[in-house]
Amino acid sequence: QVQLVESGGGLVQAGGSLRLSCAASGSIFSINVMGWYRQAPGKQRELVARITRGGSTNYADSVKGRFTISRDGAKNAVYLQMNSLKPEDTAVYYCNAGIYPERYTYGSYWGQGTQVTVSS
Repeated sequence: QVQLVESGGGLVQAGGSLRLSCAASGSIFSINVMGWYRQAPGKQRELVARITRGGSTNYADSVKGRFTISRDGAKNAVYLQMNSLKPEDTAVYYCNAGIYPERYTYGSYWGQGTQVTVSS
C-alpha cells in the first residue's frame, strides 16, 4: 500500500513564503515523476510543478521564478518552496507521484491535500 503524506501548508501574508513537503511510503520499487498540483475553489485542479527522476523540472507560467520544486530520492520525498506568495496562490495543494510499487506495476498516487491560504 503506497501513501503520500503532505505537510507544510498554512496561512501566510502576501509576499511571504511556505515550504510544502510530501513523502511517499509503503511498498515502493521506484518513483518516476513527482509533482504538485493545486485546486482553488470553483476551479479545476492544475499542475503547479513537476520533477522527473533525473531532476528535470517544469512549472506553470503563473509560478515561474517564485516556486522551486526539488526531490530527495533517498527519502522518496518532494518539496515545493513557494516564495513571493500572492492571494491567487490560495488553493489546496496536492502531491502526486508516478510510482512502481513493484517492478512491472505502475500507478499515479495522490496525497490528501494541504491548504495554502495567502492573505492580502
